[in-house]
Amino acid sequence: MHILYCSSYTKCIMNISIFALFNIGIGPSSSHTIGPMRAAKAFILALQQKNLLAKTNHVNIDLYGSLAFTGKGHGTDMALVLGLANYDPETIEPSEIPNILGKIIASGLIKTIDNVSLHYKNDANIKLHFDTTLPGHSNGMQFSAFDVHDKLLLQEIYYSTGGGFIVNADTLALNFAVRNDKQVPFPFDNAQELLQHCKAQNKSIAQIITANELEWRTLEQINTQALKIWYTMNQAIERGCINSGKLPGGLNVPRRAPGLYQKLRNQPISTAWLNVYAIAVNEENAAGGRVVTAPTNGASGIIPAVIKYYQEFYQVHADAKVIEFILTAGALGILYKKGASISGAEMGCQGEVGVACSMAAGALTAVLGGNINQVEQAAEIAIEHHFGLTCDPIKGLVQIPCIERNAMGAIKAVNAATIALLEEGKHIVSLDNAIKTMRETGRDMSSHYKETSQGGLAVNVPEC
Repeated sequence: MHILYCSSYTKCIMNISIFALFNIGIGPSSSHTIGPMRAAKAFILALQQKNLLAKTNHVNIDLYGSLAFTGKGHGTDMALVLGLANYDPETIEPSEIPNILGKIIASGLIKTIDNVSLHYKNDANIKLHFDTTLPGHSNGMQFSAFDVHDKLLLQEIYYSTGGGFIVNADTLALNFAVRNDKQVPFPFDNAQELLQHCKAQNKSIAQIITANELEWRTLEQINTQALKIWYTMNQAIERGCINSGKLPGGLNVPRRAPGLYQKLRNQPISTAWLNVYAIAVNEENAAGGRVVTAPTNGASGIIPAVIKYYQEFYQVHADAKVIEFILTAGALGILYKKGASISGAEMGCQGEVGVACSMAAGALTAVLGGNINQVEQAAEIAIEHHFGLTCDPIKGLVQIPCIERNAMGAIKAVNAATIALLEEGKHIVSLDNAIKTMRETGRDMSSHYKETSQGGLAVNVPEC
């Protein structure tokens, strides 16, 4: 996994693997759950590398900005404890998390690597700072390790920049302290450069990305990982269509996907099914289940829904088409990661649902035979109609309006692809223009509407 920091505040000078965007992890949030879990684990490894872990009695964590405002609802505290205990979001079994946390709370000890036990006092070691935002990013966290005499041993600041990406205060790319500086044959920082490579090499976007990915892994590994991503997405759809009950968190939101599935199960596949698939995945995410960041957890239902719809509606189940979809979507996601941000705390929901919709629209256009100009047009259409979309989750939970918003994003993706395929790929607004506009809109947006639950539905709908 290649973790890289590219945000609206910095110029990205490195290359990103698409598999850094598609992370297998747990819900409910990539920036507030997966990122903090990785940061906590990275801090433990830093202590170990500096020979300080054995001396550490406890770790205090200070959360700032969006992490403070919506961390509780997004499971940040849970994720930090699991990270300190050396758990990984990709491999931890979601059903075991309550037992793991229960034992930690009961014992007051976090057992981490090297047989070291850290003292933990049920949230006393995690502090929320609502009046301060760290300079690097809205999702900032400071880790401080102390010995038994309360002497400070090590202090580090990390930022969770969206999609599970983390960085330290020096904005170094992290793969648990490994920099990602691979040189690729077809580097690009924007859509124009990507399309130029396609035209010069007479290759599709997926083929260009494949050539770049070969710098990290073999062709077999690329295909295997892409299919693993789809398998995990599809499992989330299937679980979401079966699991019933109410979502955790206190809003008592009922799961709707099983009921929708039963109502449509005997009907032909149509765009109505997109709602079922997208809602199923995002209800799994809201319940803390296994999902794939695509490119974030909050938008994790859109790409799976569109792939499933493509397979069922067009009766195309070939692995090669799924791989092409994933690679094309990943390429488009890289453009947003480099040119703007995929963090709701920076961009609002236009950076999550909007980007996912754009990725899905372009990828669907590609697998349906569209040329590279039509792919770009579909991606541009999709994001253009998400400009200014706020992130205002009620009670800080990834439930309302997040779940339905994925369904709407999936519908828009299919419609954007349909429009692009009916035309010739000629359009006035380029994808690069649109990405720049999204970035500027995100910068201008009030922080109340960027994953802080201080505006919009979060304050105008009474908590149930």
